[in-house]
Amino acid sequence: MKKWFQLLRQALSGSEESFTDGSINRAIFLLSVPMIMEMVMESLFAVVDIFFVSKVSIEAVATVGLTESVITLVYSVAIGLSTAATATIARRIGEGNMAQARVAIGQVILISLGISLPIAVAGFIFAGDVLSIMGADPKVIETGTIFAQIQFLSAPVVILLYSLSGALRGAGAAATAMRSLIIANGLNMILGPTLIFGFGIIPAFGVAGAAIATALGRSIGVGYQLYSLTRVNKALAFAWADLKPHKETIVSMVKVAAGGTGQFLVSSASWIFLTRILAEFGSDVVAGYTIAIRVIMFTLLPAWGLANAAATLVGQNLGAEKPERAEISVWKCASYNLFFLVGLSVFMFAGAETIIGWFSPNVEVIHTGKLALRVLCLGYGFYAYGMVIIQSLNGAGDTKTPTILNLICFWLIEIPLAYLLSIFFALGPIGVFISVPVAESILALLGIWRFRMGKWKTVKI
Repeated sequence: MKKWFQLLRQALSGSEESFTDGSINRAIFLLSVPMIMEMVMESLFAVVDIFFVSKVSIEAVATVGLTESVITLVYSVAIGLSTAATATIARRIGEGNMAQARVAIGQVILISLGISLPIAVAGFIFAGDVLSIMGADPKVIETGTIFAQIQFLSAPVVILLYSLSGALRGAGAAATAMRSLIIANGLNMILGPTLIFGFGIIPAFGVAGAAIATALGRSIGVGYQLYSLTRVNKALAFAWADLKPHKETIVSMVKVAAGGTGQFLVSSASWIFLTRILAEFGSDVVAGYTIAIRVIMFTLLPAWGLANAAATLVGQNLGAEKPERAEISVWKCASYNLFFLVGLSVFMFAGAETIIGWFSPNVEVIHTGKLALRVLCLGYGFYAYGMVIIQSLNGAGDTKTPTILNLICFWLIEIPLAYLLSIFFALGPIGVFISVPVAESILALLGIWRFRMGKWKTVKI
């Protein structure tokens, strides 16, 4: 037991950065613990945030749901850059080339700012139009436009937070990435209710308060990341010279990021279409679905911690020219993920109505949310393998394959199936919910097939 606690303390302190030798189980533990903690904080915030927003009004919840389905496009860019940062820096660490790892961190910052600033300006200007296009009720547009504007304006810190976290994970400094998310989301959870409902001399901002809290929390989280990279972690501390454009590194990272962004853009766009279909059934349905998705995020994001650990292990071991060790690491991570999510799905299915009831007393919202939760959690077994395999391919720098698989599964299968079942065959919202585990299960099977082919072992970054 003492040895186990020592290992846990080592994982949380982040004292080890290279995982190309020694026990694979130990490497998975040291990487996955801080990554899981990081994702737990992210998912906990998502649930707490929607809990307080749901106390404002159903329209407020619908505003969050409709806006975030579009803001997910921003997250697609952030996750794409995070993927490129993890793959590139893990490869350089595996090669033992710390100088180029620091250059890559500098280029991550340049690319993040170059992409996010135009998004922030355009999103702020057209926020109301975005809600209208998404099918929002006039009341939702009236009360939710400022929320959407603040969310778009915070695009630079969102993209920086995710891309720098990816850089830190790739370098094996998962504990630092974890602490930055704990700071960002911890502040979110404190500031959220304060700014939504008001406290003392602080006025109540309503649903806009949730957006302000998120922007402030994430800004401070980015500040901590930059402080750690320049002042604390000497091995990764980049100099101002590393912020100068480095053409070769930028081109290489953009190629990887394009695939990473593309795959998440495809999946994110599919969620926009699903939300748009559900909007046809009214704000109550959108609100119930939004709550269910937040709960699903709460359970799936910790599992993404294991998937991210697999990506780092793949990148570092390929850099060290140990592809067999990389492959074994992936299968071990997938099996651990399966054990976790299958057990969790039983609890989710049985307690769906109670769980949704914590967030809203509205009968229609509870009915829709319960239905969504039960249908979506049926695919957890496939999700477990799918997320690890896809992230492992990303960690190898093969972002093209997941993009193609996402395109097939989400645009050619999920969206048409959702429309056919819900509208054409008149099944209503449940038709949309059924399409999700069907598409995700096919994605997992196709991903396993491609991974077994082994072409990812030969990708050069």
